[in-house]
Parts: sequence; structure tokens; C-alpha cells
Amino acid sequence: MAEAPPLALVESLEATDVAGVGTGPGFRIVDSRSGGAPAVAVPADVATCDDCLAEMADPADRRYRYPFVNCTNCGPRYTIIESIPYDRAATTMAPFAMCADCRREYEDPADRRFHAEPVACPACGPHLSYGDLHGDQALAGAAADLVAGRVLAVKGLGGYHLACDATSERAVADLRTRKARDDKPFAVMVPDLEAARALCQLSPAAAQTLASVRRPIVLAPRRPGAAVAAGVAPGLPELGLMLPYTPLHHLLLAQVGRPLVMTSGNLSDEPIAHEDPDARERLGPLVDGALTHDRAIHIRCDDSVVRDVPMGPEGPAGEPEGFVQMVRRSRGYAPEPVRLRQATSRHVLAVGAELKNTVAVAKGDNVVASHHIGDLEHLAAYRSFLQAVGHLCHLTGVTPEVVAHDLHPEYLSTKFATDLDDVALLGVQHHHAHIAACLAEHGRAPGEPVLGVAFDGLGMGTDGTIWGGELLVADLRGFQRVGHLEPVPLVSGNLAVREPWRMATVWADHALGRDEAERFGRAVDDRWRAVLALAEKPDALLTTSAGRLFDAVAALLGLHPRVTYEAQAAIALEALATTVPVAEAPAGWPVEVHDGDLVRIDPSPLLARVVAERDRGTALPLIAAGFHRALGEAVVAACTRLSRAHGLGTVALSGGVFQNARLTAVVAGGLTEAGLTPLVHRRLPPNDGGVSVGQAAIAAAST
Repeated sequence: MAEAPPLALVESLEATDVAGVGTGPGFRIVDSRSGGAPAVAVPADVATCDDCLAEMADPADRRYRYPFVNCTNCGPRYTIIESIPYDRAATTMAPFAMCADCRREYEDPADRRFHAEPVACPACGPHLSYGDLHGDQALAGAAADLVAGRVLAVKGLGGYHLACDATSERAVADLRTRKARDDKPFAVMVPDLEAARALCQLSPAAAQTLASVRRPIVLAPRRPGAAVAAGVAPGLPELGLMLPYTPLHHLLLAQVGRPLVMTSGNLSDEPIAHEDPDARERLGPLVDGALTHDRAIHIRCDDSVVRDVPMGPEGPAGEPEGFVQMVRRSRGYAPEPVRLRQATSRHVLAVGAELKNTVAVAKGDNVVASHHIGDLEHLAAYRSFLQAVGHLCHLTGVTPEVVAHDLHPEYLSTKFATDLDDVALLGVQHHHAHIAACLAEHGRAPGEPVLGVAFDGLGMGTDGTIWGGELLVADLRGFQRVGHLEPVPLVSGNLAVREPWRMATVWADHALGRDEAERFGRAVDDRWRAVLALAEKPDALLTTSAGRLFDAVAALLGLHPRVTYEAQAAIALEALATTVPVAEAPAGWPVEVHDGDLVRIDPSPLLARVVAERDRGTALPLIAAGFHRALGEAVVAACTRLSRAHGLGTVALSGGVFQNARLTAVVAGGLTEAGLTPLVHRRLPPNDGGVSVGQAAIAAAST
């Protein structure tokens, strides 16, 4: 154990006597035999290790300044593997025949490149190019163009980035125009932790994660006057930082000497480009040049994103210094398995949700989730979904016998599932899947129920309405709905997501009456009458959505009545609230918690207070903080009642709304003070990116 390789993770230790094979003494690694079901976990991509960086910086080393240096302890894995077993011939490194020096390292058990499948050097491996330039000249040309303010495509591990000088307002604005991305923040790559700390305040957990071999993007509070262009993250208190994770990144950052925007190589809402012909076609018109290479990427894999959640003394027990929460689980994490407490007897495929889609498979006692795929409403993302299903099943040796899907009949993932032949279908309620993902992450057994709080945007309920603010008694085998947020009409469907003023008008009418709804409506959009008319129809679809409630409050305060990316209004509302310490947030704002067959949390009095405070000129951060505190305390009050009624001491918090660090702090802290144990997401995202794991865990528990 003490001498385990750097990337080794010992999950269990078992000893079994087996008959010897082969001839003669000693230990050998022999060629893999094809056939049979894959039984070895597929490794994730890993950031360049210190030993390889030292070689790359040593003029006397044969890999000096080689942008593809790697060893057993680092380098590409998942994104270059075409099939299992993981041998060079089954990767995109197959076209590169090893030179004698690399072959000697590869075959030497004492060498750290022993059976490192991507091993390469300048004599035999991939090469860099930038237009007509190659090698070091390509790197120098690209760096000079970045310094000059140009926008480049840069080929990474799981796809292409679009890159520019993060300190240049002009370059960032130019990138926004070309990428058709109005406001959504860009990620920034910096060379090391010192540079990261100069831009953001990093908790110990955030710093450790940022510098880990996984190298995710870390969302952290920016420092006043942080030396990046304002257009990198317009109006937001956080920056998304990442450190270099390929040798090329290290070389490029050293040469440009400044932070670089590194955002996904795509137009907004499209999948990241990862194949060279596709990149030339889709990214060519957007960039001034492409820094690329000839090692193919087999499967696209976006950068992972985590968020620094500085809990403070009001947070859950054992989290005084905060933690990092997964927002997007992809490169560096996928396809590591989540271990189930009970093995499944059948192969399971779970096809996830419509937005932030991932897919997952369950086999034995493991659930393996794919990389981030995206929103399936876009054709290119749906094609990526189909590729991910096939690739994941192929790598894991899963032939689906059970296919778990969402209840929403119009989700493309659901339609895909229901079109399959010779499989058993299992419809899984959306919010049950959210809670199940949290339970699987925390190692709960199928028969261990918890109280679940699932707050998100929209999900099909079992009663034909649109849920999104749910209190459930749930385990991996089933659930009972025991409470919810006040239902209000959902008007205009998905248009209500893009135009929060619509839900604000409905909530104003519901909470304060027609006069206030008219006053607000007249101020924001002349279609307000049509919205209220739709809300009054007897067949108006109702929703308990917490996400739409946050949108409504943000719009009532004048924050983004229309948005350019999902949850922009709610993110702005949270950003205001975080400027006020939790303990200093206004207290005593009213929320009604009604008992009955279903506990009902009615924020109508709270919205009336929010509007009254707005009208009297109370500072918006105080209003936002008061709203978060009151709603969070109402959730705690409802959970306390339900925990007593059902004899449950653990509360699982899931759904995209629990990416809101302030709400999480209030709810988790309040539950802890009430003697309850909160479960919050760490390894899986609380948003729809975790739904496939929850679906798979539920299906596995049912077999």
C-alpha cells in the first residue's frame, strides 16, 4: 500500500489461491487476449506529472520541450481508447510505431514508462503544427498571435479549446462575438497556484482540487481588481480557473506569459469539436489560427467544472472550511465508476435527462457514467449522445437488458429508449433520480430511505404536472411524495425559462394580486396580459419549480427579465446574496409551511415582502440574502416536521438549485442545527448531469 503507484486507488483487498500459469520463475506482463467481457475500469485522462514536466524542461533530455510527453502516471487515457483491453493497438496511438528508445522504456519494468500505452518522443510520436509551422516554431507562432490579441483554436485532450488573451478586453469581446456567447462566463487557464491565488480566493479544498491530477475548472470568488478582462465573467463574483493539464498547455502559457481564456471549441450550445475535419469546418470561421497535432481524439470530453463552496460555521458538521461541489463531471473524472452497495444481476443502460445529459451503465456493483454530453435539443448533441451510448457500452462490455429513462415522453433520451427492441424499459421519475444519485454517491443501500429535497427547474411528475420543488421519502427502490412548493401556472413552456419576467408576472399575480402583476408586467413587456390570460385557463399546466421561483424573484428585482443562458437570473440573485454574510441576512421574513397529506411550502408572503422591500429602496443584496434565508429556513422547518413524521434522520439535497451555495449553506446548516444529517453532492453534480447515475442505481436496485 505504501509503495502503490501515484494513480493507484485501493478499494478492497482480497487474497485467493490460484494455479500458476506459464513456464519458469519471475513475473511478466504478456499480451492481452481479446474476447470475453471487459472487466477492468477504463482510466480517466490525467494531467502531466512533475517527472514529465522536469524532462520537458531539461535541455539535455530527449523530450525537451516535447508537447506530448507522458508516462504511466499521466497523460491521455479515456479520450484515446477505442476498445478494451487498454493496449496501444486499441488507442489512437496505434499509428505511431515506437522508436527503439521508447520501446526499451515501454518494456522495462523498472522504468516509469513500463507499459505506458501513449508513450512517445519527438522521434516517433505526434507532432505540433500551426498553419505551415511545426514543432517549436508552431508554438512560437501561436503564442505571438495570442499576445497580439488573436483568437485561436487549440487542440487539447478531449477536444478543441477557443483561446485568447484573458487580460485583453478587445480579444475577449472578439471571442464572444465569434462564439455567439453573449454573457456566459469563460474559463481562464493560469500557469500555477500562485497565479490562481492572485485572481481568486481559494479555500484549501479548492486549491487542492485545482492542482490535482484531474485538473477541473474551479469556480471560486474573484479578488477585487483581479487582472482579467471584465468580459471574461460579466457581472459575476466568481471566476472559473484551471491549471495546465497537457504539456502543450504548459509550454503555451510559459510562452505567452499571461492568463488565457480556454473555452470549449464550439458555437454556443453545440458539442465541443474533437475531430480535425469537424474542427476545421466548425471552428475555422471563428478563429485566426489553429494550434493542433496529429494524435486523434477518439471520444470528446469537455473540461470538468467544480465549485468552491465555502460553508463557514453555519455549514454541515465536518465542513467548517467548505468543500468543492461537482458542477460538470467530465474530463479527469469520467468514466470512473460509482460503487453500488448491492450488485445488479442484469446489464443496465440509463439514458439520462434532456439537459446537461450524461448516460450511464450499471454492471455488477458499479455504475459508470459518461462524460458530459450537453443539451439534447440540439442535433449535434443528440448525435454525440448516440456515440456516447455505443462507446460506453462497448468499453464496459454492457449489452443492455434494462434501459432506464425519464418519465417525460418528449425527451429525446426517452424516445431513444422507447424505440429500442428486446430490452425491459424502466421509467424513472426525474426527482427520484436526483435523490437516488445522491444516495448512490454516499453509498446508501437500496433499503435505506431518506428524506429527499429535490429542487430544480422542471421535471415530469407522476400526477401529470411539472414538478421542481419536491419533498420525497425515497430510497433506491421507490419514493413517496410528501411535500412540495406551492404550485403556480407554468406559461409558455420553455419560453418561461428564457424569459423569467413571465414567471415573475405569474408569481406576482399569485402572491400579491392583479394590480401588482399589472404594474410589473407593464414595466417589462407588453405581452403581460397574454401571460396572465394563459395562467387563468382551466387547463393551465401547474409547476412547483424552485428554479422558476428563483427566476421570478430575480426578475421582480430587475435582474435579467430575459436571459442568454440557463439560470442566469438565479445566478445573479445568488451573487447578490453572497455579498451579505449568512448571519447578517434579514431574518423573520414570512413563508407559510402548511401541513396536510402533502406538506406545502408557500413563498407567497415572502414574495410580497421582497416586493415591499424593493419598493422602499432596500439594498438589493439585503433583499436577495433575506429571500435565500427565509426560503432555506422554510425548507428546514418542513424537513424537521417530515423527519419526525417518518422517523428519518438523514436529508438528501439534490437538483440543480442546490448548486446555489448560499441556499445549500442555509439548508444544510439549519438541518445540522436541527439534529438531522444532510447529504450534499460532492462527486456527482446535483444538476441533471447526475440523473443518469440515479436512474442506473434505481434500475440496479430493482433487478
